[in-house]
Amino acid sequence: MSDLAEALAATHALAFDNTRSWSADEFRTLLADPSVFLTGNADAFVLGRVVLDEAEILTLATHPDLRRQGRARVVLEEFTNEAAKRGALTAFLEVAADNIPAISLYLGTGFAEIARRRGYYRKIDGSTVDAVILRRSI
Repeated sequence: MSDLAEALAATHALAFDNTRSWSADEFRTLLADPSVFLTGNADAFVLGRVVLDEAEILTLATHPDLRRQGRARVVLEEFTNEAAKRGALTAFLEVAADNIPAISLYLGTGFAEIARRRGYYRKIDGSTVDAVILRRSI
């Protein structure tokens, strides 16, 4: 699992280069939680969890060299299928309001905005951006 955690952290750092990315230790901790599961691999992945009948996408990342090939859509669909198998009826996530490609992906796969958290994400330069909270039925 440590090699996987290192690889996920490396992709996460490249994918989220303007905010704090997650460390390999953070990935190890999450992957050890029985409610958490991974779809995809270090090239493109969704890490999420199911608690009761709700699924939460913790993070989705695609290596920058592999973007715009449909990989994120595939791992998102795999996440939704696995969440349904685990009993989820609804999926939630939050995404930075300025992450237009991600928002387009989520809206195009059935998610809809339900709320915002003002100034939730802090960028490396100190500025903040809203978190858009999205939900969809599974």
